[in-house]
Amino acid sequence: MTIKATELFDVQGLAVVITGGASGIGLACAEVLAANGARLALFDSNAETLAQAVRRLSGEGAVARGECVDVTNRAALETAFESNCSAFGRIDVVFANAGIGGGPGFLAGDGTRNLQRRIEDIPPEQWQRVMEVNLNGLFWTIQSAVRQMKKHGGGRIIVTSSVSSFKTEQHVGMPYVVSKAGVAHLVRQSALELAGCNITVNAIAPGPFITNISGGRLKEPDARAPFERATPMHRLGEAADIQGLALFLASPAARYLTGAQVCVDGGFSLGRAD
Repeated sequence: MTIKATELFDVQGLAVVITGGASGIGLACAEVLAANGARLALFDSNAETLAQAVRRLSGEGAVARGECVDVTNRAALETAFESNCSAFGRIDVVFANAGIGGGPGFLAGDGTRNLQRRIEDIPPEQWQRVMEVNLNGLFWTIQSAVRQMKKHGGGRIIVTSSVSSFKTEQHVGMPYVVSKAGVAHLVRQSALELAGCNITVNAIAPGPFITNISGGRLKEPDARAPFERATPMHRLGEAADIQGLALFLASPAARYLTGAQVCVDGGFSLGRAD
């Protein structure tokens, strides 16, 4: 039987929730899903950028809603999922994308030791905040998503992980690296448990991307330089580089894929080439 690409990647009418959806990778996922007819609910803790994103997508003809919610607030997150499930009739796809950075690593861009980022000097409040958002917030998001998806026969959960989940890093802060390692295993464990419920759980693992994370530090040439040198393609990722994979994972083309982590990094995780 011949299957057309328009059918294989059809997301028309799907009800999609995207956490951290007002900027960066989350917004890029929203854009490609909206362009292909999905209905969107963007969750974000920044009310201003959220309103701008929803207004722009709606102006381009998308069905888009916004929820100003912090993923570390379990009660508010649960309420937001319930509200949008009521509005859309169901939730088909969740992009669990919200996250924060962990600051610079133990090496500076010139290869010297960053004495302010030694393991013994990492502030406990920073460690706790990164874990609360990147790991606990993801767990609460998956819990809320699953409660709604089980009512309607299944769904897709797509998590933003990182290459830092499986490789050590010199230029990325330890709290971030460790939190993303936890994320990767949470994806696998969730996928194992939920497969029989017709709920797939997969991860997108970006390499160094230029976004607003960590205050947008990779927008600065000096901060980008060591990552550009270490990436075989010699450039950092841009949000649009994630869109093809996001559409695939949300579509019927990925119906038999679960527990996977797909790396999008320009070869960064392979090692320096030249």
